[in-house]
Amino acid sequence: MREMEVVIDTEEIAEFFYHELVARGYYPGKEELEEIADITFEYLISKCIIDEELDPID
Repeated sequence: MREMEVVIDTEEIAEFFYHELVARGYYPGKEELEEIADITFEYLISKCIIDEELDPID
C-alpha cells in the first residue's frame, strides 16, 4: 500500500461536526466543537490513521 499525504485541519473538523449536529437538531457551542475536533484528531492518531507532524519553527 502506498503512503498518501493527508492534511487534517481541526477547524475543518469542527465545522463538519457543527453542520452535522445542526442537521440532527443539536446546536453546540464553539467550545464544544473545538473539543470534539480535538478528540477526533486524537482518535485518528491513536488508531494510526494519521501521524501528527509539527510545523517547524521558523
